[in-house]
Amino acid sequence: MQKRDALKRIAASAFLVSATAIFSACSPQAPTFQGVDVTGAEYARDLPLTDHNGQPRHLRDFAGKVVVVFFGYTQCPDVCPTSMSELAEVKRALGDQGGKLQGIFVTVDPERDTPEVLKAYMANFDPSFLALTGTPEQLAAVAKDFKIYYKRVEGQTPTSYTMDHSAGSYVYDTAGRLRVYHRYGSGAQALASDVRALLQEGS
Repeated sequence: MQKRDALKRIAASAFLVSATAIFSACSPQAPTFQGVDVTGAEYARDLPLTDHNGQPRHLRDFAGKVVVVFFGYTQCPDVCPTSMSELAEVKRALGDQGGKLQGIFVTVDPERDTPEVLKAYMANFDPSFLALTGTPEQLAAVAKDFKIYYKRVEGQTPTSYTMDHSAGSYVYDTAGRLRVYHRYGSGAQALASDVRALLQEGS
């Protein structure tokens, strides 16, 4: 009796393994990301702001592209230009697929970052990248939705202040879903790997 029960358990286990193998073979393999996998996140679902050309924007405007969003300000001395330079490097590394990457910079300093300033700033990295802005209230609402921290730090003069802010990039797939978060310092190579994975998944 014990032997029969043992055989039944082995047969059942073998069936489960086979079924799992068949299911795995028929199901698309989820990509393994270099950044933090946040697939299924219930936050950061839209960017209801205005770009540096005066056009209202939403994430749905970029359907079919992988979107990378970074929050910062144009007078940032290091973190912001480094992050945007790396994003431009990622676009170049993608070659023919570079047009399927949309870089977005969201200012946390609307007082100084006028549309003209933002447009010139984007031109330093890639002319296809867009900078978004809004009223202080709109930006505060978006930052809260994205779990972004930012705070004005007063300087020696009224216009020499700096901005403390969270540093990281949010990566969306071609269907506009948040999938990956890249911490500052993860590098262009890791980001490029995840962008390629999302482009392949969406093709």
